[in-house]
Amino acid sequence: MACMSLNSIGTCGLRTLHNLHLSSKPFLPSNCSIFGTSSSFIAGASISTKNRPIPWELRHFSGSAASLSTPFQFHSVSVKAEQSDIASDRVVVLVIGSGGREHALCYALKRSPSCDAVFCAPGNAGISNSGDATCISDLDISDSSAVISFCHKWGVGLVVVGPEAPLVAGLSNDLVKAGIPSFGPSSEAAALEGSKNFMKNLCDKYGIPTAKYQTFTDPAAAKQYIQEQGAPIVIKADGLAAGKGVIVAMTLDEAYEAVDSMLVKGAFGSAGSQVIVEEFLEGEEASFFALVDGENAIPLESAQDHKRVGDGDTGPNTGGMGAYSPAPIITEELQSLVMKSIIIPTVKGMAAEGCRFVGVLYAGLMIEKTSGLPKLIEYNVRFGDPECQVLMIRLESDLAQVLLAACKGELSGVSLNWSPGSAMVVVMASKGYPGSYEKGTVISNLEEAELVAPSVKVFHAGTNLDSDGNFIAVGGRVLGVTAKGKNLEEAQERAYRAVEEINWPGGFYRRDIGWRALPRGQFATKL
Repeated sequence: MACMSLNSIGTCGLRTLHNLHLSSKPFLPSNCSIFGTSSSFIAGASISTKNRPIPWELRHFSGSAASLSTPFQFHSVSVKAEQSDIASDRVVVLVIGSGGREHALCYALKRSPSCDAVFCAPGNAGISNSGDATCISDLDISDSSAVISFCHKWGVGLVVVGPEAPLVAGLSNDLVKAGIPSFGPSSEAAALEGSKNFMKNLCDKYGIPTAKYQTFTDPAAAKQYIQEQGAPIVIKADGLAAGKGVIVAMTLDEAYEAVDSMLVKGAFGSAGSQVIVEEFLEGEEASFFALVDGENAIPLESAQDHKRVGDGDTGPNTGGMGAYSPAPIITEELQSLVMKSIIIPTVKGMAAEGCRFVGVLYAGLMIEKTSGLPKLIEYNVRFGDPECQVLMIRLESDLAQVLLAACKGELSGVSLNWSPGSAMVVVMASKGYPGSYEKGTVISNLEEAELVAPSVKVFHAGTNLDSDGNFIAVGGRVLGVTAKGKNLEEAQERAYRAVEEINWPGGFYRRDIGWRALPRGQFATKL
């Protein structure tokens, strides 16, 4: 089922009620009543909004499918199975975004005991079809007033902003001014990702280890510096470039070409009007995530992604072709060092600069080959994609309450619970990505893929439905096939078994996700 518009919020499946225990304390919003037998329910309710009640009626429910008839319809209400699991602060959540990261967040929030309902704007066909959230396809997330109006109408008590663009544009600023808790930094604090020069200057001022660099707007000056430093060397667009604004130049000619593409040809528009020329660091990359409430920070589990498009880390950089968690390279000792030398100085530095950071800090690290010490490559101010998928499938804590605690400045003392073992996500992308690619290719066998093994979940990033109800690819990175296992080997085997079940001639994937953490020969025999 496709995502619904504001005029027709549709049903894509309520959470199943098989284990529902009816009691004097309702599990739906307090004005909702449920009547029925163990196999079929008749429900009637009015969802109170700021201005008026909006009626909705669940005519007949059996299992996880429903048929609704009123103009305003509602699905994916998070009915809980055990009253003892219910937190005192119940909340309706709106997730902003439309990718695989947002699907993973919706999936985790739907499982949160304190979460009554999950909306996603604009969402995508896979999120909607899975029942992990109610997708609001025509809510303009670039219009803060429209988002605020929706939150008031539907009693939203927490907004989780997934992508970076709305953060840089100031959506969190406007939500907080309207009294709506927003997990995500202000536009000022989002400059940590929105401007690499801002991040580098902060590192200089507060002694945060990072690669040596210079910033340029003049192509001739940039080339002169490159000639002095030699290759390999890294050229970065200063602003947001959809994950494609970083060129690792292995020769001087490649570096000069990268400078010209950004500063002369305007390949990334205003995002590339200023470039950072940075030393090439040799070592192993790792992703480090921390939740921040403005003053305190707590680390999430470790993860490692695969940026290059081809097996063996070959070819151009992408937004990420796969990830696994935990990452063996992030030991407890290294985690402590990263928190002490990178995360905490960043949080304190941002506060000192008048830009208190609330949200998730995603530090791209290089563990240097020579010293074994971490250096900061870049900051993202939101959950990574596809790392978010492996983190959310492993998270066992109530995500809604953890994010609310961050919004309230109450992370001190919060601890997170994670499932044991490992998780892996394999990204399936349209052929041609990260270059040009065909849209509209049909994908099938997605439901079958989730059944090939326990703990398999297919997160959708770039899908839609055609007129015949088939899933089609409409983006570069399209699916995140994710699996848990008792160890990384089992997670990998399950993920690739699910990938191979999916019928998509127009797609491709890397066959070596996890190679840094697994024996090299394993890929030739198993894949």
